[in-house]
Order: sequence, then C-alpha cells, then structure tokens
Amino acid sequence: MGLQLKPIFLSLLLLQLSQLPHETKAEDFSNANTTSVSRARELGGRCNFFRGKWVYDASYPLYDSSSCPFIDPEFDCIKYGRPDKQYLKYRWQPLSCNLPRFNGLDFLERWKGKRIMFVGDSLSFNQWQSLACMIHSSVPNARTNLMKSGPLSSLTFETDYGVKLMLYRTTYLVDLVRENMGLVLKLDSIQNGNAWKGMDMLIFNTWHWWTHTGSSQPWDYVEEGNKLYKDMNRLVAFYKGLTTWARWVNINVDPSKTKVFFQGISPTHYEGKDWNQPRRSCDGEMQPFAGASYPAGTPMASVVVNKVLSRIKKPVYLLDVTTLSQFRKDAHPSDYSGEHSGTDCSHWCLPGLPDTWNELLYAALVS
Repeated sequence: MGLQLKPIFLSLLLLQLSQLPHETKAEDFSNANTTSVSRARELGGRCNFFRGKWVYDASYPLYDSSSCPFIDPEFDCIKYGRPDKQYLKYRWQPLSCNLPRFNGLDFLERWKGKRIMFVGDSLSFNQWQSLACMIHSSVPNARTNLMKSGPLSSLTFETDYGVKLMLYRTTYLVDLVRENMGLVLKLDSIQNGNAWKGMDMLIFNTWHWWTHTGSSQPWDYVEEGNKLYKDMNRLVAFYKGLTTWARWVNINVDPSKTKVFFQGISPTHYEGKDWNQPRRSCDGEMQPFAGASYPAGTPMASVVVNKVLSRIKKPVYLLDVTTLSQFRKDAHPSDYSGEHSGTDCSHWCLPGLPDTWNELLYAALVS
C-alpha cells in the first residue's frame, strides 16, 4: 500500500497500459472527448470542487459521534480514547466556489423511495457509515431499520422517506472464487454484479486490497480467460479488473435510472517520507499537511482509474478525493480503533474525512 508515482515509472506504466486494450477488450469502450473526470468536475458548473484547501471551521464536525448509533468501533476514534479534537474542525474549501452545506433532510426528500448502494471494500464501509450519521443528525427521530445478510447491509430511513442506504462488501469488484486449487481472483468475471442491478445510485470503490501480498493476500491465483497466474503486476491486474467493471457498467446501467459514482483512490499514511517526514506515520499527527502540493505526488492507482474512466461509455462521475485526502495525515484512527490491531493509517475516523467525501457527493447531486 502507498505505492506512489515516479516520473520514469509513470512513463513505463502508461506504455504498458497502452498495450493492454486488445487483450482486455477495452476497445469496447468509447473514446469520448469528455472524460468521466471532467464530467464530474463540471457538475459544479465552472468550479472544480476537488481543488482547494483545508480551513479551520469551528462549526464542524457535522455530527456528534456519541449520538450516531451506526459508527463501527473501527472508526469511533473518540470513543476509543483519541485525546485531540482539532482534526474534527477542518472543512474543505474549493478555490473558486463554496460547497453547499450538507442537508440530510433535503437528501432524504430528493431520494425518497430510492435505493443507494455503496459497493467496495472497507473504505466503502467507512463512507457508508459516514453518510448514515450525516443523515441521522438531521432527522434524529426518524425510524430506521438496519439489516445485514452476507456481504449486504441495508439501512432504511423509514417514516415518510423510505430511503435505503445499502452496502455491498467486495474487495475487488471482480469475483474471488474458491476452486479446487484454492482461492482464485477472476479478473474477467463479475457475477457479484447481479446484486447491484436496479439501484438508483451506485458508488463504487476498490484499490487497497490489490496491493496486499504474503499472508494478507486473500487469493492464491489470478485468472484471466483460460490462463492461471501465481501472481501479476498489481497495477496491471487492477487495470484489467477495473476494465471488467467498466464493461459491466456499460452493459447493465441505464443512466436515466441510475447515477454512478466512483470513489477516487483513498491514500494511506504509513510512510512519513510521503510528506517529507520519513520517521513519522499517521500516529500522533494532529494537523493536515500544510504544503501547497503533496510531496509524494499522484498515486499510480489514480492513473489507472483515470484511464479506465476515460474510455467508459456510460456517465460515471469520479469523486476525485485523492489529493484532498492525501493532506489529511491527521485523520486516521491510528491507535484509537476498537477493532483494528496495530496502527491504522488506512481508514478514517468518524466524524472525519469521509464526511467531506459525502459533502462532495451531495454537491455533485444538487449542483
């Protein structure tokens, strides 16, 4: 995790990826003049919501963690002893406009009777719980119903709204299947997608698990077509898997009925060299990075995401949260997590950074 972009390697990576479309059938995608990235940014009119800075705002956070019944112990940093509170007081300020203030009641009214599904790994879980808390703070007396079954969780805001916030847990989007030889990551299979059909909004995410190796790697083999591999360059595998997901969107999504978002790459802060403090990690960090640009640069995974989204036929809006999240080395649970052994510099405290992701989601929907 934490792989970062180096100029020479970027050139080699782009060259390698440019040679992939034939074998991954990326030629099925349209080379539209307007990419999904630019479409997402145009949602704010002429404003790019994702270029800005973190500013102190005493009115934050948007909710109190002790009053939200949905926060998982993994993200409940205050409950598990985090002593500093300044990390709660930062608001994202775009350079050329203002984000609309999140209004949970307005959100419920706009999406009355609709189904919203987050699809992805524990970062999707992080964002799903954030949105649940943000809405709950606006309608604390609304009756809710939380159900869990296998990879699917569903939280319904009942009483006049009937809005379902759903979470489908999948680490890779593409299928992970147990076969005779072991667990196989199938880069060109996405049977899980049957559970995502018919939603009114889909918010996808994947990346962190693609980097896991050794004992933390959940698969034994990678499969593409009829070929089985013991391993593969992880960025190439990510590109192939994401291309399969893009093909699923092209085939199964009706843009007149379903809005599709892709959550940008969420950074980690295990290595202080990424912000020019090589002896540090997120542990003990209490303020955002203060520089004008993040020293580590763009994660290589973001290059892959942008390449895949630039070729997709259907409108998929990128929540381009990578850069703004890179600045928040202070916002991780670190040692203040109820269900994470060791130091967690991967997930995010709630309240915290995922609330900003959802403010940006809300801004995209209302702009």
